[in-house]
Order: sequence, then structure tokens, then C-alpha cells
Amino acid sequence: MGDILILALPLVILIVVVWGLSTALKPRDPGMSDAERYQQVLAAKSAEHDRAQVRAAMEAHARIAASTRPSQNTASATEQQQSAAARSIHQGNPGAAQLNPQLLMQLQGMVRGGQKIQAIKLLRQATHLDLANAKKYIDRL
Repeated sequence: MGDILILALPLVILIVVVWGLSTALKPRDPGMSDAERYQQVLAAKSAEHDRAQVRAAMEAHARIAASTRPSQNTASATEQQQSAAARSIHQGNPGAAQLNPQLLMQLQGMVRGGQKIQAIKLLRQATHLDLANAKKYIDRL
């Protein structure tokens, strides 16, 4: 039994040394560590959160802009109403003219307040009327 141990012991030592060297010299795993993977997940979540914040801010800005500024369609409709009013007044029918209700109220207030000249100026600016027709319109208010 002692002879077997004397022969087996150097063989076991040789196997352990070869295994140790092969393990030490083996190339390392090129994959990512858990810490690197965690950092990438956090970076992706942070980027998605930033994109969501930007989207929410842009949507809020669009809602505010839509509620405070008239759209091009509304602005063009108002412009068409004013030009139709000017054409109607030019044709000598100021009673049938449909001015912007806010402008009409403002003109009526100015006439009642004794500011006929300013009302005529405002009407001429808004409808591009000539002086005579604008005066006739203001006098009939």
C-alpha cells in the first residue's frame, strides 16, 4: 500500500499543477459583469424617462398653444368675415355687415363714450373701408 501512495502522490501533484496552470492561463469570459449590466439597464431606463418627460412637455406646450392662440383656420375665418363686412359696407348696406362680435362691441362702446373718430379709425383699420363708408357705419351704430 505504501508503494501505491509513493507512485500516486507525484501523479496527483502533477495533475493539480497542470489543472492550476490551465485555469490561470485560460482566457477570461469576455461577457459583462453584473455591475456593468445593471449600469446599462439604468442608463436605458433613464433615457426612456427623459424621452417621456420631453414628450409630456411638448404635449403640454401644444395644449397651451392651442388654447391661447387661434389656429390658422380661425384666423382666416375671422379675416374672411371682416372682408365680407367690408364688401357689404362698400355696397351701401352697412346694416347687413357681420363684423367680428368683439370688434362690434368695442366700436359700440367707443361711440357711446363719445369717441367716434377713434371708432372710425379702428373700423377702417379692421375692414379697410374708405372714410365716408366707415363714418356712415359708425353713425348708424
